[in-house]
Amino acid sequence: MNLDFSAIKNQKNLLAFSAGVDSSALFFLLLRQNISFDIAIVDYNLRFQSKEEISYAKELAIKYNKRIFIKDIKLENNSNFEKMARDIRYKFFEEIISENSYENLITAHQLNDKLEWFFMQLSKGAGLIELIGFNEFEQKENYKIYKPLLNITKNELEIYLKENNYKYFIDNSNFDEKYKRNYFRHNFANKFLEEFSNGVKNSFQYLQNDLNSLNIQTKPIKKIEELVIFLNQKDDNLNIRIIDLNLKKRGILLSSAQRYEILKQKEITVCHKINISIEKDYIWIAPKLTITMDKNFKERCRLLKIPQNIRAYLYLKNINLEELIFQKSF
Repeated sequence: MNLDFSAIKNQKNLLAFSAGVDSSALFFLLLRQNISFDIAIVDYNLRFQSKEEISYAKELAIKYNKRIFIKDIKLENNSNFEKMARDIRYKFFEEIISENSYENLITAHQLNDKLEWFFMQLSKGAGLIELIGFNEFEQKENYKIYKPLLNITKNELEIYLKENNYKYFIDNSNFDEKYKRNYFRHNFANKFLEEFSNGVKNSFQYLQNDLNSLNIQTKPIKKIEELVIFLNQKDDNLNIRIIDLNLKKRGILLSSAQRYEILKQKEITVCHKINISIEKDYIWIAPKLTITMDKNFKERCRLLKIPQNIRAYLYLKNINLEELIFQKSF
C-alpha cells in the first residue's frame, strides 16, 4: 500500500488515534515513510476495552518515540453522543495544536467514511459541496486537517494490518445502529463498496474535478481576526456555498433549513454564536457579541453601511473602520 505523504513531509503533525483499524493502519503507514508525528487519543469511559486501547497507544508512543496526549472524560451515552463526542474530541485536538504549534491534524477517515457521508447528506437534501464534503485537506484557522486515506477502503486497511501482523482493536459500538452513521455504514456504504469500490473511487474524483472547475471564489477579500468579508457573488447558490464553507471551518455544519433561513433573512445569527449579513455587494461573517457601543461609533458604522449585527464585534475588537472603507472601494 503506497501512499504519498510528501504534502506533510518535514512538518509538525498530530495524528488523531483510536487504536482501531483505520488509525492503527495509518500509524504504521506514516512510520514506514518516516513522517514525523505525535498522537492524541480520547477515552470516553463507555467501554471496558477503552483502557486496553489507551495502554496500546502508550506502548506505541514509547516504542516509536512519539509524544502522546490523552483526554480522559466520562461522557453519557445518549442520543447526542456522536455530536458531543466529536465536539469534545476536536476541541481537545485544537487545544493541543494551539499549545504545541502543530501544523496538521491527520485523521484516518477512509473511503467507507466518505461514502457514508455521501449517503447521509443525500438522505437530508444536499448540493455538490455537501455531498463530497470529505476532502484530503481542510483549512482551519491555524492548522489543516489532512485525510490521506480517502481513496482506500476499510477492508484494504484491515488486510494491510493482518498481512503485517499489526495489532488493532474493534470497537463494538460501531455495530450499534442506533447511531445514524452506523446505520448508513452497515446498510448502504459497506455493501455498496464490496461490489463497486473502483467505480466509487473514480466517481468521487470526477465530482471533485467538476467542483474545482466551478472555480467558486471562497477566499475573503478581507479578514481581521474572526471577521471575514466576501464579495457577494450575485447568486444565492454560490453565496450559500461560501458561507457554508466558512462556517464549516468554524466547526458549524449547516442544515438545509439553516441555509434557507440565511438566504431568506439576509441578516441572521447561526447557532447563537455567528452573525451573518448578506448585503448588496458584500457578505459579512463575525462572532456574535453583545456590547454597548458609543453613539459616535454607531453613527460612523451607519454612514459606512456596516451591517448592524457586525458592529459589536468591530467595536469590541477595536477594528479600524478605515480599513473597511478602503476594502469597500473594491
